[in-house]
Amino acid sequence: MSYFITGGTGFIGRNLIDRLVSRPNGGPIYTLVRERSRHKLERQIAERPGWPGRVTPIVGDLGQPQLGVDTTQLGPVDHFFHIAAIYDMTASDEANRVANVDGTRHAVELANTLGAGAFHHVSSIAVAGQFKGLFREDYFDEGQPLTHPYHRTKFEAERLVRTQTQGSWRVYRPAIVVGDSRTGETDKIDGPYYFFTLIKKLRHWFPAWVPLIGPELGYTNIVPVDFVVDALDHIAHQPGLDGQAFHLTNPKSQRSGEVINAFARAAHAPQLSVRIDKRLIAALPKGTLSMLLQLPAAKNIRRTMLADVGIPEEVIDYVGLTAQFDTRDTERALAGTKISVPPLNSYADKLWDYWERNLDPALFRDRSFEGAVNGKTVLITGASSGIGRAAALKIAAAGGVPILVARGMDKLEAVRQEIQDLGGTAYAYSADLSSPDSLAETCEQIRAEHPTVDILVNNAGRSIRRSISLSYDRFHDFERTIQLNYLGAIKLIMELLPGMRERRSGHVINISSIGVQTNPPRFAAYVASKGALDAWTRVVGSECIADNVHFTTIHMPLVRTPMIAPTKIYDSFPTISPDQAADLICEAIRRKPKQINTKLGTFGEISYALVPKAVDQILATAYKVFPDSAAAKGQVDPKETASTEQVALAHLMKGVHW
Repeated sequence: MSYFITGGTGFIGRNLIDRLVSRPNGGPIYTLVRERSRHKLERQIAERPGWPGRVTPIVGDLGQPQLGVDTTQLGPVDHFFHIAAIYDMTASDEANRVANVDGTRHAVELANTLGAGAFHHVSSIAVAGQFKGLFREDYFDEGQPLTHPYHRTKFEAERLVRTQTQGSWRVYRPAIVVGDSRTGETDKIDGPYYFFTLIKKLRHWFPAWVPLIGPELGYTNIVPVDFVVDALDHIAHQPGLDGQAFHLTNPKSQRSGEVINAFARAAHAPQLSVRIDKRLIAALPKGTLSMLLQLPAAKNIRRTMLADVGIPEEVIDYVGLTAQFDTRDTERALAGTKISVPPLNSYADKLWDYWERNLDPALFRDRSFEGAVNGKTVLITGASSGIGRAAALKIAAAGGVPILVARGMDKLEAVRQEIQDLGGTAYAYSADLSSPDSLAETCEQIRAEHPTVDILVNNAGRSIRRSISLSYDRFHDFERTIQLNYLGAIKLIMELLPGMRERRSGHVINISSIGVQTNPPRFAAYVASKGALDAWTRVVGSECIADNVHFTTIHMPLVRTPMIAPTKIYDSFPTISPDQAADLICEAIRRKPKQINTKLGTFGEISYALVPKAVDQILATAYKVFPDSAAAKGQVDPKETASTEQVALAHLMKGVHW
């Protein structure tokens, strides 16, 4: 038995060939290939078991009449499988037409010329378009709306097969095809894979146990490639089934939210515990939502949000299927076999694992820290010790040029010399960061001596841990904290921002605190100053997007630096080191995120937004457990240590300033 296959190098095609070569007493398998891709197919033939000696490349092209094939190369063809097509909702109208419609017309022409025994056309459930209700296998032209070029061209391609094939024909309509249920292997990102980057981000932002609220986008239908090719192979070789269409789909469609949750579980990411049915949105006055989404601002917001998580804007409106798909003919044809659609939960972990190891777009980008910082000038405040020093060393080691700024020149020179001894380059400038005049003078000098400042790291800061009851006569605590942490930071940004906007390139990294998210007692002065910087950054950041100037806020957990030394109970608390904190700064430089948060900090922020009174009760308990330190009272107590209760709570909420 002989075969001709288009799309043999594609995902479904090569899996089908694997099945065909395993059939006993099989004949030649001719596979269409473009001349420029011939080497790829020949490599596959050499590498895949059973292919050598059975699979023969036939040079041609979907865009040519009769596929541009020299028919003298071919013997009789018993089964002609037409699989080659565009299965991509993001492709242009022209690309869809050439591949799906013209390609099918030319394939039918060749099959007719060869007198092929049977023409097997791999279509798609897309032919149902926006049909509402149960779409049966014997349905075709039911007046269904075909609003997307992919839907229209798959419909037109199937019409050509039905009307122009001179021999017998069979049509197969797969649902959304994902990877192999046994290995997870796939070679394309579409369908549910578009949501994998979002799931990965959610895993990074939140612990797996955090319940999330999200949209229910409707029903979908997903099948693994091994089911599709097993069913296709079996049905194609059964007698008496000509002139029929077969839905290679899951007999029971799945809700999109359930599918996303299945992959979230596989990724150990949080799941959608509450899903908002889109019918609630549909209950709005007719046209309200569509009109809002047509506003330029709304379009830009939607486009930016989808792009950030890797979801093409073209597909989001078609995630939910309007049709259910009947599979009775397919089930009858497969009766007596073990071929059936496995439950998604049984193989979702394999699909996720394969994607994460092989297809995650992040794997293929040059997103190294070295690539992001090499040759860049990076101004770092508070660079004489702690986090600033550690960040400067890492930046210089990666090829960046740190500009070190702090008050004490002796310590800055020591850091500069340390960098120079390691083969790097750095510059040091003394400035009083709480003085606008001193900052202006220093910035003027830096601009005169350096062509640009590409990245600004606002790291310098002051922390005060003192309850409000001990602060009634210490208003100056709030004044000096706001002067350095807020006013000094924004003065420095405002000195450098015009140059960044003029060059249309720049990045500002502000070191904030987990305290802004968790509101710990006794940090009113510190949290307020950092909160003010956060709010200022959110406002100004939106004004600078068009100028390609990025702002990143790092909500830093507790770091073991000299700043926390006066509070002796912190000696027993879990902290991160300055080196680990510097890694967060390097990560900010590498990928320019809007924020870098800890999972606990994000959870604290969400909790306060949802149940603020409950959070207040928890914080009130912490207020009693963690009293004012001796330093806050203006005393010195060498015996001051953390209690067992304090240490336990500090470890439970690691990184929070108590």
